[in-house]
Amino acid sequence: MIKLTLLSVLLLLVTPVMAEEHVHHHGESAMSLSLNQGEKWPVDDGLHTGMSGIKILMSAAIGEIHHNTFTAEKYLNLAGELQGQLEFIFKNCKLPPAADAQLHILLADMLQGVEQMKGREEQRQGAIKIMKALHAYPEYFADGKWQ
Repeated sequence: MIKLTLLSVLLLLVTPVMAEEHVHHHGESAMSLSLNQGEKWPVDDGLHTGMSGIKILMSAAIGEIHHNTFTAEKYLNLAGELQGQLEFIFKNCKLPPAADAQLHILLADMLQGVEQMKGREEQRQGAIKIMKALHAYPEYFADGKWQ
């Protein structure tokens, strides 16, 4: 847990200041994703594999989350599995620096969602944050294998 917290802080510190800022609302990132001069950012196999794993995990849980029947214990278990996928991405993804900086914005939102899911309050909002990041991923990253 300390390792993930330190990683979260590190991600927030290394994300470039050049990224476009917007009005900060409660629970939203102060940084926003942007395209690469109108083009999507490249991906590698490590990123595709990790993001696909996150999508599979969330797809399996979305029905119960939507109907508010997902238990606190299930949120904790799902958060642990999602954390494992994020750690896989951090370990295996090797993008060019500008693409990596954009990815860190997306992953910071996912890390916040995972942390919310580990708590006893706002677990559902954490899952929603992860779903929003999953929705944004193909809009900003050129993952030709994404389905």
